[in-house]
Amino acid sequence: MSTQTAPSAPPPATRTPSARTQSRAIVTAGFGQNAILTTVTTFLLVYLLQYAHLSTAGIAVVTTIIALAKILDAISDPVMGSIIDMTRTRWGKMRPFILFSAAPVALLTGLLFTVPAADESTQLVYFGVVYVLWGFAYTVCDVPLWGLIGSAFSDPVARNRVISRVRAFGAISLGLATLGMPWLAQALSFAPAGAAEQTTASGWSRAVFAIAIVGMGLYLFAFVFGRERPQEIGKPRLKFRQLFRELFHNTPLLMVLIGSVLGFGRFIVQAGGAVFVVIAYGNAGYFTFIGAAIILGLVIASFFTPRLLRLMSARRLMVSSSIAGAVFYVAMYLVGFQSLVALAVFIFLTGLTLGIFGVVQATMIADAVDDAEARTGVRNDGISFASLTFVSKIMNALAVLVFGFFVVLAGYQDGVTVTPAMQNTIFLSITIVPAISCLVSAVPFLFYRLKAGHPSVSEG
Repeated sequence: MSTQTAPSAPPPATRTPSARTQSRAIVTAGFGQNAILTTVTTFLLVYLLQYAHLSTAGIAVVTTIIALAKILDAISDPVMGSIIDMTRTRWGKMRPFILFSAAPVALLTGLLFTVPAADESTQLVYFGVVYVLWGFAYTVCDVPLWGLIGSAFSDPVARNRVISRVRAFGAISLGLATLGMPWLAQALSFAPAGAAEQTTASGWSRAVFAIAIVGMGLYLFAFVFGRERPQEIGKPRLKFRQLFRELFHNTPLLMVLIGSVLGFGRFIVQAGGAVFVVIAYGNAGYFTFIGAAIILGLVIASFFTPRLLRLMSARRLMVSSSIAGAVFYVAMYLVGFQSLVALAVFIFLTGLTLGIFGVVQATMIADAVDDAEARTGVRNDGISFASLTFVSKIMNALAVLVFGFFVVLAGYQDGVTVTPAMQNTIFLSITIVPAISCLVSAVPFLFYRLKAGHPSVSEG
């Protein structure tokens, strides 16, 4: 009798932390991860322009490398997601990737900001190789974290709350990195008093390495305290063809992906805001003010979006926030950038719409995964949430590529005399382009429909 009952005793690995503990761990992990992502997306072009001293032609090559690498990296996301869905270990299918991706991401992030003092061709080759490797490593750490959120929290309301907190604390992380990195880089430059350059390339390298190590340390909280659904661990291994077939038959998910890619303009301010501030005001320190405005909007919107989702459908909220974003961007262009306060107000308003977008986008994908499972019996968290990271990278790639195009069109590089025409060209890229992008992106979201009678209010 005892030999029959012994196998049913749960092994130590199945002990599950409370939902609150898991929620806090995942939010902490997202906070650390976002500190790294923010540092790279916000300051990489600034570092290459101001401290690696790349020319206009060099920046054109860099933006092309970033765009192509992100597209290549984005294509690898569904592959990574399918690998996750086909993985079966005693830790689950996502947590092993969280554990083993932390160190490579930390190392490669620091190396991105350690471009050697060599001829420009050597610098570009170095940057291209490191950036491609960083992109693949970040994929391995990003996809399983979002998949873990979908797996750990089956209740849509609880899941939406976790998603909103991850987005909100990600925005706080964005704020701390945006406001603090320049000061940290200056402090770690160890420049003597009265030196012409208070911040150096080596200071940036030290600062980024420090943030990368701390950020990935926090990220590992998701492995230590996060847990996947027990029934998912015991299910048979899924096949590659089956995963992709279900993905491409998930019409609601596809509508979210298309609408997200078309809305790439939302990310242009983050990709080029620091460069625009230097061009418009001649003082990189002003980006602290502008960055604070968008971060405040992101944080407020991220915390309040779950309440809005109780009052209206995710589809309606997504469409209305997209239209509002287009209006705010056009108004920002019409008002101009002569008044820093007025610019900050509009940046704050667009930050609100961006915060809503981030929470609702992840919510709609999670609901689409539940809907597909109800219809087919197949739950593919990995490949479905890989589509979230896929479109985020495509959006970032397009944002960087378009902004880089406008920088080259304006003829800006370090040391050049800035003209009003140059300023206006760059201003167009962070106002009118995002406005058009937001407006066009609303169309696919109108066709978002869940098919299995999902209890959430996503379709409305």
